[in-house]
Amino acid sequence: MPRIAIAGVGNCASALLQALSAAYKDALQGEMRERIGPWRSADIEVVAAFDIDRRKVGRPLGEAAFAPPNCVKTFEPDLSMFTVPVQMGPVLDGVAPHMREFPDERTFLAADLPPVDVAAALRASGAEVLVCYLPVGSEQAVRHYAQACLEAGAGLVNCVPVFIASDPEWAARFAAAGLPLIGDDIKSQLGATILHRTLAWLFDMRGIRIDHTYQLNTGGNTDFLNMLARDRLESKKISKTGSVQSALLDSLPAEDVHIGPSDYVPWQKDNKVCFLRIEGRGLGDAPVELEIRLSVQDSPNSAGVVLDAIRCARLALDRGLGGALIEPSAAFMKTPPRQFHDLEAQRLCDAFIAGDDA
Repeated sequence: MPRIAIAGVGNCASALLQALSAAYKDALQGEMRERIGPWRSADIEVVAAFDIDRRKVGRPLGEAAFAPPNCVKTFEPDLSMFTVPVQMGPVLDGVAPHMREFPDERTFLAADLPPVDVAAALRASGAEVLVCYLPVGSEQAVRHYAQACLEAGAGLVNCVPVFIASDPEWAARFAAAGLPLIGDDIKSQLGATILHRTLAWLFDMRGIRIDHTYQLNTGGNTDFLNMLARDRLESKKISKTGSVQSALLDSLPAEDVHIGPSDYVPWQKDNKVCFLRIEGRGLGDAPVELEIRLSVQDSPNSAGVVLDAIRCARLALDRGLGGALIEPSAAFMKTPPRQFHDLEAQRLCDAFIAGDDA
């Protein structure tokens, strides 16, 4: 049974817990893979959780998952089975200064409590894998949790665009410890970036030269509010832009591609809307222009991928595999240690799960 800890009890964690609750009742719809190794999603057990918000710290995880400022769509309201208390994590750079300027129901309210020793808490809980859901731009905090994993003997699924799995030094440290690492920056089941990658590949495959492209995203959850601080966006923009550029035969000049969060629209809540445009030229320089609007519930869209990443990390533990897991990372993350076309990444991940040589 994969035993997990969660760092950051925000919207994505709430969606993951709702998915697990539905899985426990044999009522979960929309999974990518019903089984990975011997495990179903219903076999995942949550044994620890960390946050910094005073409305969540100290409360049972099932209650904290619906506490403000969370605004995720409720598709499974009964989370009473998640009784572990949310422990106080280190704040570090997890809260951007501008967040204090917004109403309490929309922003983070840090608890006035000393942080726990995360490594000790992981060891005490028996957690085998930590799922990192910290806010974008939390560079110091994510590294703190990554170090705690190394000290506690837990694998890491890094869902945020802080470069751990794609950093050779961190990957080497996890390899030396014999601990699996999947990252960085979770893809959605069907989100803006994977759609953009697929369309860019289609243009290339059909001989259409891309001249310009953009991807503009709006949303109303704390992720979008946090990203109003542009100084916290560097890694996110690198991650999303690099993911799309890697799908092209020839990378575009920087001035011809714009990918990243656009604005915070409070009433959208967890609804993320993507406006995507590609301009290109075909035979005889004839223009080809494409525009798409994609609307998704942001947090459930990524939780479906995390269910697979958790089970792949546990599979690696059973096989004695440490370090950055190339195949699952390529399939599940925007900035893996090595990029592959999505079809190839899917094939390699399936081969990894099956235990076959890729």
